Amino acid sequence: MKLLTVNFLTCAVKSCKPSAAAFPLHFQDAEVERRETDYNPTFLQNILPRLDWSAIATTAAELGFTDLPTTKPEGACETEEEQKIMRDLHTLLLETEVMEGKMVCGNCGHEYKIKEGIANFLLPNHLGESRFLLMK
Repeated sequence: MKLLTVNFLTCAVKSCKPSAAAFPLHFQDAEVERRETDYNPTFLQNILPRLDWSAIATTAAELGFTDLPTTKPEGACETEEEQKIMRDLHTLLLETEVMEGKMVCGNCGHEYKIKEGIANFLLPNHLGESRFLLMK
């Protein structure tokens, strides 16, 4: 599971929908791999406005990536420093994958297991949609 994906996920438990603590999901026991991909600055510039930077920073810190800037980059690649930030962001978001472990909701504590890079978001029946009995 690429770290970019995690920035768009929240807890699937219905009671967590209104809670701010349900996002971002927090990694535990994560086994991380790096898989190199072609650098695409245009993609990064287009995805930057859609990213929740505080969630990215939280996830990065939890996984031990401490070089992330405290504020969201503008996406410009004019200076060497800006180019380095964008390349580091590319490495974090697109080349870093969590292969095993789990993601945990900060609101309800539900755990989503990750196996072979795929998170299981299927919920047990008691955590999914409410079931109502119809009375005659």
